[in-house]
Amino acid sequence: MLVFFGVTLAISTANATEAPAIAAAANIKFALDKIVSKFEQETGLSVRISYGSSGNFVSQIQHGAPFEMMLSADEFYIEQLHQAGYTQDAGVIYAIGRLALAAPKQSQMMLDEELIGLGQFITDGKLKRFAIANPEHAPYGERAQEVLKAKGLWDVIQPRLILGENASQAAQFTISGSTQGGIVPLSLVLAPQFMTLANYVVIPDHLYEPLYQRMALMPNASQTTTHFYQYIQSPQSQQILREFGFNLPNTASETVN
Repeated sequence: MLVFFGVTLAISTANATEAPAIAAAANIKFALDKIVSKFEQETGLSVRISYGSSGNFVSQIQHGAPFEMMLSADEFYIEQLHQAGYTQDAGVIYAIGRLALAAPKQSQMMLDEELIGLGQFITDGKLKRFAIANPEHAPYGERAQEVLKAKGLWDVIQPRLILGENASQAAQFTISGSTQGGIVPLSLVLAPQFMTLANYVVIPDHLYEPLYQRMALMPNASQTTTHFYQYIQSPQSQQILREFGFNLPNTASETVN
């Protein structure tokens, strides 16, 4: 089984004892991995990324986890930390997330942006398992719930839901064959290792509240972390974010073909 999602507090760089710890929403993994690689090549500096759900990271930070920066999947979580005094300031929006309806290539479910095929699959009694991230603490799961409610499918699909601890785990459930489909981040769907195993369609943005992804520095942020924070806002990093399906704060109308 293909495993491509990180676990909370997982070490992603070699110099783990020296590199500052950064918390990042699971949905940004592939884009951020590429940004980190370029950052380290260009600066000679290293950072240590932990991927997980934004809600869980908030709890960890409030209980003393030594993160120097957090990249959230929803600005709500950064605002929550800022109001409690856990960040230097309110931070900045670094990306706007988007959703996709996806299914393993062998799935018989028809994929369409209005979820008509999913509804028919349920009506015909063919849908057994469907993946989303846990809406209780994962913003992409919360937005997936909004989409399903908007299409009148939430009540009937709940008994069939398989909940991922975070967005990446939901994406893994979607492609592994353990489900017949799922609503997952577009940023993960566009990764090559996903596209070889699954098909997808982009879900229209109007079906869910915008996913403004905000990041902020913690009071203990080092110079390396501050430099990385600034690097994510650079044109080269913004281009990478676009490649992985994100809209940007000043280009929200741009879409992926």
